[in-house]
Amino acid sequence: MKNRLTRRAFIATTAASLVSPAFASVRSRDGALLSLFADDSKGATRPDSQAEPDSWKDAGVLDLSRSPYAKLKTVPVRAVEIQDGFWSKRRKANLGASIPSMHDELVEHGRMDNFLRLEGMSTAPQKGPVYSDSDIYKWTEAVGLALQSGDQPELRRTTEAMIRDVVAAQEPSGYLNTYFVGDKAPRRMQYDVQTTGHELYCIGHLLQGAIAYYRATGDRTLLDAGIRFVDNFLLPNYGPGTNRKGIVAGHPEIEMSLIELYRTTGKREYVDLAGYILHGDERIPLRREQITYMFCGIPFTSRTKLEGHAVRAMYACCGATDYYLETGDPQYWKTLNTLWDDLTAHQLYVTGGVGAREAGEAFGDAYELPNATAYGESCAAIGNMMWNWRMLAASADAKFTDVIERSLYNGINSGMSLDGKTYCYRNPLAFDPSGDWRDHEDPEGRIRNPWYDTTCCPPNIERTFAALPGYFYSTSSEGVYVHLYDNSVMNWRLHDGNGLKILQQTRYPWSGSVKLTVSPATPAEFAVFVRIPGWSARNTVKVNGEPVSGARPGAYLPIRRRWSANDTIELSFDMNTQQLRANPAVVEDRGRIAFQRGPIVFCMEKLDQSTREEAANLAGYTVKPEGPTASRFEPDLLEGVIVLEHPASLSRSAGEGGLYVAGEPSKAAETPTTLRLIPYYAWANREPSAMQVWIPDTKA
Repeated sequence: MKNRLTRRAFIATTAASLVSPAFASVRSRDGALLSLFADDSKGATRPDSQAEPDSWKDAGVLDLSRSPYAKLKTVPVRAVEIQDGFWSKRRKANLGASIPSMHDELVEHGRMDNFLRLEGMSTAPQKGPVYSDSDIYKWTEAVGLALQSGDQPELRRTTEAMIRDVVAAQEPSGYLNTYFVGDKAPRRMQYDVQTTGHELYCIGHLLQGAIAYYRATGDRTLLDAGIRFVDNFLLPNYGPGTNRKGIVAGHPEIEMSLIELYRTTGKREYVDLAGYILHGDERIPLRREQITYMFCGIPFTSRTKLEGHAVRAMYACCGATDYYLETGDPQYWKTLNTLWDDLTAHQLYVTGGVGAREAGEAFGDAYELPNATAYGESCAAIGNMMWNWRMLAASADAKFTDVIERSLYNGINSGMSLDGKTYCYRNPLAFDPSGDWRDHEDPEGRIRNPWYDTTCCPPNIERTFAALPGYFYSTSSEGVYVHLYDNSVMNWRLHDGNGLKILQQTRYPWSGSVKLTVSPATPAEFAVFVRIPGWSARNTVKVNGEPVSGARPGAYLPIRRRWSANDTIELSFDMNTQQLRANPAVVEDRGRIAFQRGPIVFCMEKLDQSTREEAANLAGYTVKPEGPTASRFEPDLLEGVIVLEHPASLSRSAGEGGLYVAGEPSKAAETPTTLRLIPYYAWANREPSAMQVWIPDTKA
């Protein structure tokens, strides 16, 4: 493919420009913009932000406890224990294999040498792309979130030593970045550098890693370093006002981290700075293609569709939703909903992935959802989940949870191998191991690899799996919300302080039966909001054995009553296999069917088919939509999965004969067969094999 513009290629071609003179003079700023923000004002510290000495233990993945426009408040990661079941396997692999092996990869590839060199402790040259510091910070966030589920003394000691080495590289000014040093130091925060240099992206990830580690251990070492960067270097020199220079995020990330820093410290100035960055600064000269690709640089509220680099767009939406949760700005909420409608109507893969194009790792046009060339970067799917989590908090609307679940079980879960040691950077919906699809970083053609020089995805997946308990529940003034289902126990409290324990028992997602045992410390009246998934057409709900009416797909069912210890809620969801068809505007999926059972999207791998020796890759397979779909659990396959079987045909002439034929096509000999389908997340965990999600229909 010519003219590719992946993030890796983009940075490689522009890195040289980072040490060259500025490409343009700075334009004068629109005076009207100045009135939107306070000039050199100091944000007030929230008086109750440090009221409790151990309040850091109570924060969730986001600390929404004081966010005035959050309808739902988060539950701490440490308050929920995920027990043996579906997600426990992934979390054990994450903690036991993924996080430790990624530490070794980071060290081997010089990510820590970049810091040690600045301290005189290494002579190794700078290694990795311009954004390499963020790899350490995302890994630290994964550790911090993992430690919130329980202490890991050896992992904690390793991380604390790394944190000390990171902080030792910080300059007296507060600046901390291992790339822009030496002869590159004069290029720091120059306007052309801000678009590609990832300085604020790196410090944003430092802040998120620092906050997660602080909430796990109470250790402020990295957090204080991040605050020094913002307070001593950023705020005095950059932002609105004639005595400061402008900011463009380049790669959105700093916006949401600044607002989470406000939630942690109570310093309102961080929210104001995030709002300024989200608005953009006309002093910074930007081309239209830069504004599109970066998804920043102009007022966020002027956006009407998702475009450009998919991760940047998702992170920008996260920051904008955080800004809304603290300010209630109605223009932000209107824009966020417009963009979400664009996502779900035009841009969302059936797997919950986003980002159609390899060029620019970008969104495509409306309905542009190719399969084999889909980029579907793991980071973009994670950004999609993060954004929907914030939209859910703002609205309590289950439509956002449905997207979270779709992305989590499929497009995110596929990003890490079952053993936790290799990762997908891109997640296509069709794959031919013999085709010319290969990533330039992996000439051998493996779709899963232990390392990428742009290694954003592996630690991103690690932090997501580590944070997972914090996504299961929320609370509100009315009671408690149940978002996700798996064997687990929550020990937390309602808003009035009454303790609450909820025990989940289920084989979800393989079974649609879920039992919740609700035990308040003191009997009380409140509501338990149980989510009825949008994919479940027929549902039953019982409380203490008595049927409850009102369950609607894609909505929360509020069960209001006086609850006492060991009251039970029994849920039964519709686990019949669904045959999905795409909108006809999705050209690649016309005449094709995808299979979904519960929240799991399925795919076919060639190695599972009994007729695989007769097929040219997967060419010639057609599914009979009227045939029954059988499902069975195979405990020894891919760590235990449901396998679907469905009637199909295989045309032996597929891939043979002329490329074009005049007149009506000849009737090809067909072999009746049965397709075997596995969960999409589990593909590429065995020998290389062709794969596809969307399968041709015999009636097409």
